[in-house]
Amino acid sequence: MGRWQDGRGRLIVHGEREPGAVPEEAAVPLEIASSYRARTRGLLGRDSVAGALLLSPAGSVHTFRMRFPIDVAYLDRRLRVIAVRTMRPGRLGLPRLRSRHVLEAEAGAMEGWGVRVGVRVEIVVG
Repeated sequence: MGRWQDGRGRLIVHGEREPGAVPEEAAVPLEIASSYRARTRGLLGRDSVAGALLLSPAGSVHTFRMRFPIDVAYLDRRLRVIAVRTMRPGRLGLPRLRSRHVLEAEAGAMEGWGVRVGVRVEIVVG
């Protein structure tokens, strides 16, 4: 966990793909936005994102001036997913009480990676 710096890494999703399936791990390219400036910029002005974007610290997000719908996963301090939402452009997400970090990706991507409530993720820097 700890404090990250702006940069790149990998998102490791621990868990099962489908109920009853063998547990798997998915590794996803990750961009880390931990400075105020990087968090503020986020995905604004982009047409897509390769992998996911981690905003840390963060408890809520908005999609004003965004060009595409996104999946948003709220993570607690232990990097466990506490909520997953799909947001269209021009929306304001409600703050999540226990949320310490937020993952953003193109709409539909998180389902394919197995990101859902209760799943634990890991951030690998570098």
